[in-house]
Amino acid sequence: MLLRGPLHCTQETGSGSRGVTLRTIQPTRKKPGDHPWLAGFLKQLCREDLSPMTVRGYHSDLQLFLRWYESLALEQLSAVDVRNYRRHLAGECGLKPASINRKLEALRRLCRWAQREGKMPTNPAAEVKLARTVRDLRPLGLTELEVTALLRAAGQSKHGLSKRNYALLQILLQAGLLVSEVAALRIADVVLRERTGSVKVRQGEGSKQREIPLNTSARRGLTAYLETRQSLRAEDSLITSESGTALSVRSIQSVVSELARRAKISRIPVTALSLRHTFALKFLEKNPGKLIELAALLGHESLDTTAKYLRPSQEAMAAGVERSRLNVAE
Repeated sequence: MLLRGPLHCTQETGSGSRGVTLRTIQPTRKKPGDHPWLAGFLKQLCREDLSPMTVRGYHSDLQLFLRWYESLALEQLSAVDVRNYRRHLAGECGLKPASINRKLEALRRLCRWAQREGKMPTNPAAEVKLARTVRDLRPLGLTELEVTALLRAAGQSKHGLSKRNYALLQILLQAGLLVSEVAALRIADVVLRERTGSVKVRQGEGSKQREIPLNTSARRGLTAYLETRQSLRAEDSLITSESGTALSVRSIQSVVSELARRAKISRIPVTALSLRHTFALKFLEKNPGKLIELAALLGHESLDTTAKYLRPSQEAMAAGVERSRLNVAE
């Protein structure tokens, strides 16, 4: 008898003899990319104004996971499954830690979205530690002279955008927010008084809220900008375009890049993330050892993430090597 299609062989023992029974595979399930959750998740990424390349990257990483998981029952996903997947990426796939972590982050983000949508009771990927990466140096931030040049460029912006751009830089530099968090801010999220102030991030990392104090520089910058606004309803976006609509993530990145170009800063790439790094590095410089406080301000779920700001800089290592130079005849 001729059997078509793929076969599985199973060993069976019976009546003291061994035999081979052939059975056909069940009908193939839908392709991983057809998972009913994936389309909704990718639409949400697009609504968050991520670049098409970033969305495609998440899509590809999640398809890889779904091929490995071999189940449409994502609501049953457990932390054990995610840890096994991490081992699979490191073992069978032979990926480097940075690539493993990128794929785990895609899964974490999908699970966070599913939890918010009520599809998952918890986020099983949140409990799983990322692969350890070898990063000897701390993130790069701007020097005080570079910050001054950047703020000066913002203050010289044309078309009535000087105060908006100045306020935007101040909230990035003085509060250390992620660019997506700044884009999501509303008027109601900011409290500005003469001696105190704060900004509330309604949905930060891990879907958690946090409140960040605003120093004098940030309060002055925001106050001067808001005085130029015609509408200050609680639900209005904090940082807006010329037409009054919310300034998107990509637009904020473009503003920062253009201001860095005008300020002629070329030592490091200037992005919203590098301004967050600048905030973190300056905080630890002025508040040595206060890693827990910094983690709370940045919204980090793990101190391991915040500890990267304690790593040595290239300049510090170079100075140390110079001090330890052996005095030998050359």
